[in-house]
Amino acid sequence: MRPMPFPRLLLIAVLSLAAFCSPAAAASARVPDTRELTDFFDTALAKGLAANHVPGAVVSVVGAGKTLFSKGYGLADRENGTPFDPGTSLVRIASITKLFTWTAVMQQVQQGRLDLDADVNRYLTAFRIPATYPQPVTLGHLMNHTAGFEDRAIGIGARSKADVPPLGTYLAENVPARVRPPGEVSAYSNYGAALAGYIVSRVSGQPYDQYVKDRILDPLGMRHSTASEPVPAPLAAGQARSYDYEEGTYRRKPFVFDNLPPDGSISTTADDVARFMIAHLQDGPILDEPTARLMHRRSFAADPRIDGYAHGFKEQTVNGNRVIMHDGSWEGFQSVLLLVPDADLGLFVSTNSLGGIDAVTELLPAFFDRFLPGERTAPSASPAKAAAPVAGFYKPARTVESTIEKVLTLTNSFRLRVEDDGKLAFKGMTWSPLAPGLYQQDGGSQRLAFVTSGAGVTYAATDGPAYELIPWWDTPPANVIVVLAFAVTALTAVLGLPLTAAVRRLRNRPSRTSRAWRAGRLLAALAGAVGLVFTVLFVLTLTGDTSILYGVPTSLRLLLLLPPLFLALTIAAITTTVIGWRHRHVGVLARGHQVTLLAGMLALVWFCLHWNLLGWQFG
Repeated sequence: MRPMPFPRLLLIAVLSLAAFCSPAAAASARVPDTRELTDFFDTALAKGLAANHVPGAVVSVVGAGKTLFSKGYGLADRENGTPFDPGTSLVRIASITKLFTWTAVMQQVQQGRLDLDADVNRYLTAFRIPATYPQPVTLGHLMNHTAGFEDRAIGIGARSKADVPPLGTYLAENVPARVRPPGEVSAYSNYGAALAGYIVSRVSGQPYDQYVKDRILDPLGMRHSTASEPVPAPLAAGQARSYDYEEGTYRRKPFVFDNLPPDGSISTTADDVARFMIAHLQDGPILDEPTARLMHRRSFAADPRIDGYAHGFKEQTVNGNRVIMHDGSWEGFQSVLLLVPDADLGLFVSTNSLGGIDAVTELLPAFFDRFLPGERTAPSASPAKAAAPVAGFYKPARTVESTIEKVLTLTNSFRLRVEDDGKLAFKGMTWSPLAPGLYQQDGGSQRLAFVTSGAGVTYAATDGPAYELIPWWDTPPANVIVVLAFAVTALTAVLGLPLTAAVRRLRNRPSRTSRAWRAGRLLAALAGAVGLVFTVLFVLTLTGDTSILYGVPTSLRLLLLLPPLFLALTIAAITTTVIGWRHRHVGVLARGHQVTLLAGMLALVWFCLHWNLLGWQFG
């Protein structure tokens, strides 16, 4: 079972390729002219699209308060041969929508209706965020993705408008578990962004899409943009299509409705995004100058020496320049928006195929090397108490604890090793020490800092995501041992007991054990067979292409009938074994085998309970 594709931080890959840089580079940056930009994109982007089987892309670059360059490449619609047009081709920018949501929040802060430091429950009436921890969740936490929410993927998409519930209803019925205290570490949350958008609607009295239109799109002249789904009829003709390329064939992706619109519903054009970028770089007109500068200021970092968040913008340091950005991935569209405030430069790129990730991550470092070259500075002074590196397995801080999605920890965890020379091996890369508790990626510019929470939880926080050290019983090797222990013992029963019975019949030697003992052996064998079938099918599902975008598919629901059946058979096997234990004709080997067999069954019971595979825990 793979999760629905999440928005990805494309710039993480960029940082592994980009050169380091000094702040002087940003200070001396000049605004590139249209000819230079045309030469660059005509070569670099066209090459990337062809190499990665991407039908088309659209680009806009802004600087000095104006659009410097915008152009479409390739096809927005392969079936109809429609070329990409930066002025009229609408792309789905997915999580870049969150920048509009955060801008809306700051507008309401500017007007005094919202307080970034207030408990979000102040603004809620139909439902409440539970008081799991003494510290309340605030709008500031939502903007920095530090609320401590788990981030579920089950059912966040819908096939039709009719399938999309009212935003408040969806939020009330799908409140995520709070898995860590707020303010501890960033863990990306779609629910948090949607909650912020809902709060804006509550205090403004307008639906989210109408608010965005009236307060952001229309004032900026973004006439070919919408936060509504589906795209309104006047704009629908310009809607670009997205594709997946597999085995030489392009497959068109369907339009997917977002059950959490403030996290990703906007469709727009490159020219319109240029207007939005200019508004942020010029501190107006949608925000006054003090509010805009506050929004762009760093608001959270797990360690001051690595990149963090700026009120919803993700920080990155590329070639010494402070970049505030966001990316988005939805329905095949891959998009990224980057602002370099000190250089007064903005870049937006969107592609319409899954292969666009590779195309964009190849393009971005080349763009910065061409127009904003330089080196990254040495780290500033270490924190008062830097955490020491801890070897072990780490899972993304963006995780799920309360539903079946918890099991994805087993496929998404990474081992971190501390080598003899002091370097780290993590996520297929090596990291060299820079300062106490701080490491830098060899051959790249990503940094990693170890952070310890007040409760003693260890995190490896990078310039992108953060990762949490997990206990040994959650590690993939430990769970492989658990499953293998069950499988081996179950096979001895499933294969061995019928063979033993057949031999006994051939020798005409009827069993002299009690009926209860024989029932216990039979029930254990049946439990083993059910457990083996479940284990094989679940592993195939976990590592396969089962989508949970629209909810839990029927095949998975049916598969999860097996764990309760397995549990019932195991309990029955234990009960009848205890009843028949004292029968004098039961041999030592048979007793030992039965105990071993039942221990294997209990190992799988623990596995199912621990990973939420009992009870249809879908959220």
